[in-house]
Amino acid sequence: MTENTRNETVLVTGASGKTGRQVADAAKAAGFGVRAASRGGEVRFDWYDSSTWDAALRGADAAYLAYSPDVGAPGADESIAGFARRAQELGVRRLVLLSAIGERQAEPAERALRESGALWTIVRANWFMQNFSEGLLLEGVRSGEFVFPAGEGRQPFVDTRDIADVVVMALTDSSYAGQVLEVTGARLLSFREAMAEISTAAGREIRYVPVSVKEYGAILAGFGLSPEEVAFTEEVFEELLDGSDGEVAGDVQQVLGRAPRDFTDFAREHAAQGVWKV
Repeated sequence: MTENTRNETVLVTGASGKTGRQVADAAKAAGFGVRAASRGGEVRFDWYDSSTWDAALRGADAAYLAYSPDVGAPGADESIAGFARRAQELGVRRLVLLSAIGERQAEPAERALRESGALWTIVRANWFMQNFSEGLLLEGVRSGEFVFPAGEGRQPFVDTRDIADVVVMALTDSSYAGQVLEVTGARLLSFREAMAEISTAAGREIRYVPVSVKEYGAILAGFGLSPEEVAFTEEVFEELLDGSDGEVAGDVQQVLGRAPRDFTDFAREHAAQGVWKV
């Protein structure tokens, strides 16, 4: 907890995750008190264990909802509906949900929040730049051979710091209540082009190797994902990685008054930090 210059406290769920860490930092910088909650953190929070919700929620004024493992996962809508209901009972009315652009499976969770009676904002994003610098996909980049079922479709990769800044603005400005904000980068890149940019920044070749969704599912199974998790991931990827291009949205510029962070700058910054060194 930091000094709370706004006299407001934000509960950040998934605070150890890609977006949660950035939201916590951005909220602190904006003067909020931050309650960083996660399954293994000092403030324990688990979407699958409602007995952890009350302690995390009590005394908070608002909450950032990052559902794990995915906002479109089976049962996410029921959990979000129950959480939103309990949040309001404990006096927490402002809720900001991270959702996904183009993910049909996320629609029930979004609907659950809309119908909850809370002051809600939905922030939709797509592929994170940080997927290449942390988490499950990092090892593939480091190995020099990035295997992924994306074909040659181009996506507007977004920096998680831009997501966090938009989330904090939604928490700060009540005019964003009841709105859906779509957060993307400013230009489209294929995964092959993204690997080329990282290669240039890192000073070594990182090859992109496209595979089918089914082939990638077999790789995930080898990492220990359950058959249910593999099937869900395959279903989502079949829709999101169908070979068509994504679309650039203008909400980062509209909400923050600046352009989104650029992929080239992301690659140079993380290469300088040694993220992709072997």
